[in-house]
Amino acid sequence: MTEVAAEISGSVWKIECKVGDSVEVEQVLLILESMKMEIPVEAPCAGTVQEIRVSEGEHVDEDAVLVVLKK
Repeated sequence: MTEVAAEISGSVWKIECKVGDSVEVEQVLLILESMKMEIPVEAPCAGTVQEIRVSEGEHVDEDAVLVVLKK
């Protein structure tokens, strides 16, 4: 399992995947909004989305686990 964490604190602006989706390396999983900037969160590896641990509009801290991928 690979945990995808937030590199910066912010709000979850948009979730671009759902549980069960197959994703490729560098595919955008979700978009964070911080300091009026949109920050894409990309898949570090190819795999299947096992869990999405956040909701749109939710505030997350730096290093919070956002998505779990299964290789």
